[in-house]
Formats: sequence, C-alpha cells, structure tokens
Amino acid sequence: MTGLLSPANAAALAELPLLHIVVAAPFVAAMLLLFINDTKPLAVRLIGVAGSTVSLIASVAIALAYDMTAGGIQMTSSLPLVPSLGISLELGVDGWGVSLLLLTGLIMFAGAFASWTVKTRGREFYLMLLVLVTGVFGVFVSLDLFVFFLFYEIAVLPMYLLIGIWGSSNKVADAGPFKFIWKLLDVGGKEYAAMKLTLMLLIGSALIVAAMIAMYIEAGSTSFDLRHLEKTHFSLGLQMWAFPALWIGFGTLAGIWPFHTWSPDGHASAPTAVSMLHAGVLMKLGAFGVMRIGMVLLPEGAREWAWLVGGVAAINILYGAFAAMAQKDLKYIIAYSSVSHMGVVMLGAATLTVNGWNGAVYQMFAHGLMTGLFFALVGLIYEQAHSRWIPDFGGFAKKQPFIAAFFTLGCLSSLGLPGLAGFVAEWLVFLGAWQSAFSWWAIVGLLGAWITAIYVLRATRRIFWGPAPDPKWTDIRDPIGTEWVALWLLGLALVVFGAVPGLVMDFIDLTTAETLPRVAGQALEVLR
Repeated sequence: MTGLLSPANAAALAELPLLHIVVAAPFVAAMLLLFINDTKPLAVRLIGVAGSTVSLIASVAIALAYDMTAGGIQMTSSLPLVPSLGISLELGVDGWGVSLLLLTGLIMFAGAFASWTVKTRGREFYLMLLVLVTGVFGVFVSLDLFVFFLFYEIAVLPMYLLIGIWGSSNKVADAGPFKFIWKLLDVGGKEYAAMKLTLMLLIGSALIVAAMIAMYIEAGSTSFDLRHLEKTHFSLGLQMWAFPALWIGFGTLAGIWPFHTWSPDGHASAPTAVSMLHAGVLMKLGAFGVMRIGMVLLPEGAREWAWLVGGVAAINILYGAFAAMAQKDLKYIIAYSSVSHMGVVMLGAATLTVNGWNGAVYQMFAHGLMTGLFFALVGLIYEQAHSRWIPDFGGFAKKQPFIAAFFTLGCLSSLGLPGLAGFVAEWLVFLGAWQSAFSWWAIVGLLGAWITAIYVLRATRRIFWGPAPDPKWTDIRDPIGTEWVALWLLGLALVVFGAVPGLVMDFIDLTTAETLPRVAGQALEVLR
C-alpha cells in the first residue's frame, strides 16, 4: 500500500487522529446501541456495520499515511490518565501494528455482515462484538503497558458472554473411566466452553500482571511507556522468570501447547462472527504480546528460552495437525488447525531471524484471513444443514458451488499453495527455522504442512466432492444477500495478499529490521 499517495497527501492524512478513530469507532457504535430498541433489528445491524466500516476505512488510511522512509512508531499522541503512576493513554503504530490493524478491520467488517441473521438479542450481540473489537484495536496501538493490558482484557472478557449466550452446544458422549466428570462438567456445552476459556485466560492474565509489575518496579516505577521500558536493561534474573511468565500468559491466548485446550471448545461453541474474530484476531493478540512485550522488552530472556518456545511450537504444529486429522466435526477441524497454524507463528518468533519474524507476523495476517473465511463458510453450512458432522455430508458442491469454491480456496491457502497468502508466511517461517540454531524445526514445519494437506483435502472432498447429497439436504443453497460479503472480501484478500505480499510485508519487514537486532543481539549475524 506504500506509494499510493503522494508524500504531501500522506502527511496530511497522518495529521488526522486516525488511531483514535480506529479505536473509538466500534466503541461509539456500541454506545449508540444502548439507545436503540430491540424491536428495530435493522437499525441495530446498520449501526454495527457502520462502526465496523469506519474502523476498516481508518485502518486502510493508517496504512496509506504511514511513512515508510521514516519507519518506527508514528502518529503518536498522549493523554495522562494517572500521572502519579506514570499511566497514560499513549497511542502509536509501527509496521507490525499497521498490518494487524488492517487484518482486524477486514475481519470485523466481514463479521458484522456474517452476524446479519442473528435473531436472539441482536442488540446485545452487536454491542459485545463491538466492545471486543475495540479492545483488539487498542492493543495494537497502545504504547503504555498498563493500557495495553487493559485493552487486552477488554478484548478477551466479552467472549464469555458471546459464547455462553449465543453459542451452540455440541454434546460429547460420556466415555472412559472419567465419564462421570465429563457429564458433571457438561463437556461440549456452550457454558462449559465459555467458562473454560475465561478461567484459562484469566490465569494467563495473572502471569502477565506479575511480570508487568516486576518490570515496572525494576525500571524505576516512573512510567509504563513501552518506549521507556524498551530502553531499560532488566536484570538477567528478572528476565529468566518474567519472559516465560509472559510467554505462557500471552501464549495461552495464542493456543500454545498444553494451554491450548480452551481454544477448540471455544471455537466449536462460538457463533459465526465470534469464531471469526476468535481465531482470526484474538489468538493473534497472544502471539503479538509474546513478541512485542516478551521478546522486545526482555531480549536476553527471549534468547535464553528460544529453544523452549520453538520446541513447544513444533509440538503445536504436529499435535494440532494430527488432532485436526482425527476430527469429524467441521468446526473442530478448523479449531485444531488453528492450534497448528499458531504453532507456525510461534516457531517463526523463536527463530530470532529476519525471515522467521517476518513470516511469524505475516502468518498472523494470513491465518486470520483464512480462518475468518473458514468460519464464515461453516456458519453458512450449519445454518442450513443444522449439522457439522462431516460423515453425514457429501456432494454439497452440486447445490453450493460458490461455497465449495471458497472453501477449497481456504484449504489451498491452509496447505500453503504458492500464490496464496498462506504460502508466503509458511515459506518465510520455514526458511527462518532452517537458518536458526535449531534447523530441525524446519523439518517439523514441513511435516506439519504435509499433514495439513491431507486433512483439509480429505474434508473438502467428503463435504463437497463426494457422493450425491442425501435427500435431506435438498434445501441447502449458496449464499444470498449480505451472506456474500465475508466470502468475497476474505477470499479476494487471500488471493491479493498472496500474489502481492509486499502490500503488507513492507510494513512488517521495516519493524522487524528495526527491532530484531536488539533482541537477537550478537546472534543476529549468525542467524540471518
């Protein structure tokens, strides 16, 4: 997107409070919904779409206004909140933030249209969705660690209500020696998924707070400013425990093994738009936190623990892929696939190489688009078939040719077909892994991609290209009306950003080049 505007026009655009707009637009829309009557569903939907549209336009404008020649953190602003504690509403954006703001804008815009058919308590649903995305945008532009964490919690906590109220239950058969516990906990129920998600993420948040307070105190207890903390040299003793605390804390949201178990249940029970945001954006908050807070602020800790981060990421890739291959519920396939693909993100981060870091952030972007498309498609199938059980499906392409085409497109990006966004990300991560001190990580990544090809192609064949559909599926159809928006937007994005990766990669590479030398230290010259 660089170079689309003249320097003068880009500078003029940068003078606008774009970061405030991108964060405030969904929140203002959520507040407006408080004054709308539940008996006016069209007004509710239009306000939800309007808030999403403004944020998407603002995120595109931020990308156009970002000065690639200057780099660094731009469009900064500051508003003191608690001066005595050094807490301020400081906003700014770097190249990583630009790419993830754009991803969030695309997913939320698509999700607003994917929620068009919500019939129960639609006003509250859109309100919670808009509050959630306010937190997501806030995380990507916060320069104050305290406010960063505040926005992080705002993004996570609405998931409890969104899943617990509007989600769906998928009863899991009681089996094994502990079946009485499964029955007691209602494993597979939406309330179980919502509670499990919330409790596990809150435990992760406690670890983040402990590390955050320790860094604040050792830095002199004067400011939570990330730029100030980045210049502080924390003792090796603090870094050796604070980094793994941040890695597990943020990594729980990113789905790192073995703290990933909330994710498949949450994905499977969440309504369509929430699944899109959950897998497409929220899991990226965790990976972003590991890199932006854990690795950048605690570089020695990152270097010392890189072997563990990469080793667990390798487990993520294989475990998630094998688990996805064993599933027969369509949502669970995509959920475990996300666990595997987020392992690719963390593997790229652990390499401490330019290619690995670029690939990790680009994988966040590409995987967000892909899973957003997948869950939009699953939502359309489920609304018509009222089932996600793959063995019951077959030959849907005869009645749903466009859904079949978009689903196949998502599968091809998932397995890393050249020309699609997924290939660019995985190629860079695997190249960075080969250049790292643990070159065997690349072999694990390639094996994971091979297993991914098996289960996504098998699922696609069974659902769409298998035997003729059962007579009970005679009423299924292709999308109509607003149902097309998410499919075309995210499907085209996978193609465009796969064919022209520089539209986003230029931003990512700029920040990586500025940040990685400090983190990798003396090892950078060896690992590049």
